Amino acid sequence: MRDMTGSITKKKKKKSSDTVIMDAIVYTLITIFCLFCLIPFMMLIATSFETEVNILREGYKLWPSKFTTEAYRTIFKTGQIFKAYGVTIFTSIAGTLLSMVVTVLLAYPLSLKKVKYRTQVTFFIYFTMLFNGGLVPTYLLISKYLNLRDNIWVLIIPILLNPWNMFMMKNFFRSIPEELSEAAYIDGANDLKILTKVILPVSVPGIATISLFYALGYWNQWYNAMLYIDDKSLYPLQYYIMNLTRSIDSIKEMARMTGQAFASLPSNSIRMATAVVTIGPVIFFYPFVQKYFTSGIMVGSIKG
Repeated sequence: MRDMTGSITKKKKKKSSDTVIMDAIVYTLITIFCLFCLIPFMMLIATSFETEVNILREGYKLWPSKFTTEAYRTIFKTGQIFKAYGVTIFTSIAGTLLSMVVTVLLAYPLSLKKVKYRTQVTFFIYFTMLFNGGLVPTYLLISKYLNLRDNIWVLIIPILLNPWNMFMMKNFFRSIPEELSEAAYIDGANDLKILTKVILPVSVPGIATISLFYALGYWNQWYNAMLYIDDKSLYPLQYYIMNLTRSIDSIKEMARMTGQAFASLPSNSIRMATAVVTIGPVIFFYPFVQKYFTSGIMVGSIKG
């Protein structure tokens, strides 16, 4: 009996030591991977505070040789970037809210087996992922018939619904046990009350995940602004930054062609500074939804 107890104890100790070694290896690999992800971002920040001459002479480094805020002063000099930030924040918040309302109200009925013609409607939505009307018809529809040129809603309405996000939300709703809805039906609840009181409270991971996708789409939007926005006060952040970078490059090229001094123009550091300015809010916002992201994306992609 003692021999059996001793052998079991030895096996537990061996298993415990093996677990410690495996954990150490896993944590080491994860740490190395995190450093590989962090180093480029640190280099990006350092380069944004470096002078253009040192960048051309010494390349990119983890710490600036000569600290300067010239790139950031150039970006914030006119104050236009604050207007662009306001436009982007408004479109990101309002667009995400409206997109989630439309997505939920479309995805939930399509997830119910009792809804007629849900297969046909689903195919119609899927068809839009394969084919679209083309650039010219879309441009004419938005600018001429909907009259949305130089209107802030042109940054929201054309991309209000993303079919891929809708299908993910639909699959997430299908993963919820039907017994919850059936119990609510027995208690006399209608479909709208079941959606708001039963389904949505247990769908927080899926809603947070899809909301993040929509928010990133609105935050990084520039293409519709290029097509439909001429008023500089309505430029979103990404389009304003793109125009600023292009103007700096144009000035630098003209200076080079005319033989003037051009090396000091902060074109490379501005590129890095604009990346810091545009992704900063996203980095601070992402940790708040990260805990929902993994569970939401896995359930929405595997179930159904």
